[in-house]
Amino acid sequence: MVITKSRLVLGATAVTLSTIAVTSLGIHSRGQALFKASPKELVDEVWQIVQRQYVDGTFNQVDWVAVRKEYLNKSYSSQEDAYKAIREMLKRLDDPYTRFMNPEEFKNMQVDTSGELTGIGITISQDEKTKQLVVIAPIEDTPAFKAGILSKDVIVKIDGKSTKGMDTNEAVSLIRGEPGSQVVLTIQRNGQQKVFNIKRARIEIHPVRFSQQQTPVGKVGYIRLNQFSANAAKEMQQAIRNLEKQQVDGYVMDLRGNPGGLLYASVEIARMWLDKGTIVSTIDRQGEQEREVARGRALTNKPLVVLVDKGSASASEILSGALQDNKRAVLVGTQTFGKGLVQSVRPLEDGSGLAVTIAKYHTPSGKDINKHGIDPDIKVELTDAQRQELWLRERDKIGTLADLQYAKALEILGKEIAAKRTPTAERSQTNQL
Repeated sequence: MVITKSRLVLGATAVTLSTIAVTSLGIHSRGQALFKASPKELVDEVWQIVQRQYVDGTFNQVDWVAVRKEYLNKSYSSQEDAYKAIREMLKRLDDPYTRFMNPEEFKNMQVDTSGELTGIGITISQDEKTKQLVVIAPIEDTPAFKAGILSKDVIVKIDGKSTKGMDTNEAVSLIRGEPGSQVVLTIQRNGQQKVFNIKRARIEIHPVRFSQQQTPVGKVGYIRLNQFSANAAKEMQQAIRNLEKQQVDGYVMDLRGNPGGLLYASVEIARMWLDKGTIVSTIDRQGEQEREVARGRALTNKPLVVLVDKGSASASEILSGALQDNKRAVLVGTQTFGKGLVQSVRPLEDGSGLAVTIAKYHTPSGKDINKHGIDPDIKVELTDAQRQELWLRERDKIGTLADLQYAKALEILGKEIAAKRTPTAERSQTNQL
């Protein structure tokens, strides 16, 4: 099966609850399977995919051939037996991003093109070292967001059940449910546990919000990008063109709390800001690089400041890294999440699905940001109390001077705007002499 760029996702354990993966927007299943593979055939199909595509040719020091022999020598009386075996087999890789989804989980993963989902609206990942379930970010205006869930929160219990040893698929199955029903999450934050009762809802997601703001430094276009979904590039294009018509002097793009999404969406959006230069390099297990570059079609060359924080992950890091390394934008905020891996998500013969880590990515300067993230040019920390105050109780102040990170971004943008204007003014005076 050919892997198209639309199937490449970033940080694929980023999980929008009840939809499995926010990073999987735009991925299409085969619909009705042509035939239902036998349990053993399904086990072997998964093994073969990993054998061909997995990013590490040593399979993380696992004898993958011996694993196949072990699991094909077993007898399977049902598909459920096969599913259990597949999950056991994949655990040998010790890679939380390579995971199996049964048909129900795979179906729930796929978000409608309308951008609507059912759940509580958080994105989670399994920490590679501790194996704990960690919140990457809550999605704005969702039940989890309003309840007070924060980036880096650790989910220790779901409806009273311990998450120790639990993978993301099982967590999703426990947390998702019918709109109007409730789920109880026990969160560990700064060494203390907090309990959240959250009501599930149907959520409509528009990835881009924008406004033109009159500020002390001039007319500023403020663009907030919530996630890199299938329609994110289109909405970003519309936002920039609208703001250009309003003749803004510069831009602030807000990627705070953006958990990522589709690789191609981040590349397309980067091209809207960059006329030239590398955007990202993906490296497979043969060490071959595929380089995405700008195409000379930037929609604006006006000054740009980008806001990032620890909830800015995967595709957010590709975009911010590309803009930073190409000297196109100044990054303000805090260190980003640190997701530097790419997954391919594909359907299997019986309607189930498989996500496989197939590559890692580097920023244009060659930085591998996995587990570290991207360091902002200007660091502006917010305490948990300040973040909760801003993002929960005083949300109308986001993107205003009362937002400390935005205020700093505006200060930096003012200097960038002034620096860009000065040479033009000098040339004009010279021409008049």
